[in-house]
Amino acid sequence: MTENTDITSLNGAEALEAAATVPPEEQLGSRMGIAVTEYAPDRVVGTMPVAGNRQPYGLLHGGANAVLAEQLGSIAAALHAGADRIAVGLELSCTHHRAATEGTVTGVATPLHRGGATATFEIVITDEHGKRTCSARLTCVLRDKPPAN
Repeated sequence: MTENTDITSLNGAEALEAAATVPPEEQLGSRMGIAVTEYAPDRVVGTMPVAGNRQPYGLLHGGANAVLAEQLGSIAAALHAGADRIAVGLELSCTHHRAATEGTVTGVATPLHRGGATATFEIVITDEHGKRTCSARLTCVLRDKPPAN
């Protein structure tokens, strides 16, 4: 982890690494194959493979959609919070519209509200054909970063 790094000046991968307190192999998003592909204040985009994230009937697990949504929304909220604050998930809501059975899904997080104490993002997840598979909304509470030990 880089001390006193302004994450807003870094690309997505660098910013995640700078803000992380645990190694990537211990983070759920890494284990699920989530890749952040675009990182900007008004839009965070990432992909996730269906393979390895299915439920017993061969469909993308609804919990996997939730993990992708929370990963992208949390990154967007952390970017809004700035280098001296952290964003912690407060509420996540997911509506699953259609099943994904193969390929890759893409999530796009955009802001609905960015305040001083909370930030809310809509995350739209689509399949490789551009069809919406899930709509999610994540609200994060913004807190001061705890002091380093």
